[in-house]
Amino acid sequence: MLREVILINFNPVSNKKLYIQIYNQILAEIQSGSLKVGDKLPSERELCSHFGVSRAPVRQALSALEMNGIIYSRQGEGAFIKSTQVMGSESKPSFLLDSVSPEDIVEARMNIEPLIVKFAALRATDEDIQELKKTINQMEEETANGIYVPETDEQLHRSIARASHNELYITFMSAIADAMKQQEMWKFIRDRTVTRPDYRDVNFQEHKALIEAIENHDEKEAVKRMKYHMKNLFNRYWKV
Repeated sequence: MLREVILINFNPVSNKKLYIQIYNQILAEIQSGSLKVGDKLPSERELCSHFGVSRAPVRQALSALEMNGIIYSRQGEGAFIKSTQVMGSESKPSFLLDSVSPEDIVEARMNIEPLIVKFAALRATDEDIQELKKTINQMEEETANGIYVPETDEQLHRSIARASHNELYITFMSAIADAMKQQEMWKFIRDRTVTRPDYRDVNFQEHKALIEAIENHDEKEAVKRMKYHMKNLFNRYWKV
């Protein structure tokens, strides 16, 4: 039988990488015995209030706890304690050791990619556009077959950067792509969101609209489409 939720006196958090602080506080309560295996965690809304933060870092912390085998989620019911020990590790979980956090990735993408796509629309050559169309056709085929391939998505964004013909933009996009591949929690959340059929189809349509704007050399439309895509990316990862 599940125990009643215990009121925990969490401390408000501040500074960068809020989700790590939230993760550590929840884990400490679990390992101290205040929360036991089978207990239900407070709701996301209650955790936001306890910590004095928005929903995004709370969801990141819960995702990290789930990824490390501490909690599990039940659709429509909430999160429950699964274990008091980090799964398969005697030290800090790997995501805590990563220098680039999911927040860093989202923030960088939301700010730099609209700028990159502006110059891609202005400068894309016929060869660039052919490469982009080849990749979007591949994404369309994969989507029709009911699969999401991260490498295809990455290739498309790298190709957009190359179409800007700015070596620093290309380097920035390469660094962002590498960070996404190395950040385990980013991949964990991606695999629970973007791979869903409803998100997978919308993801393709957003990329298709981006390529069309670049092909038409319409930089304003390209920027608009990229901002829309980045906003939806944020919502898929942290709000839904």
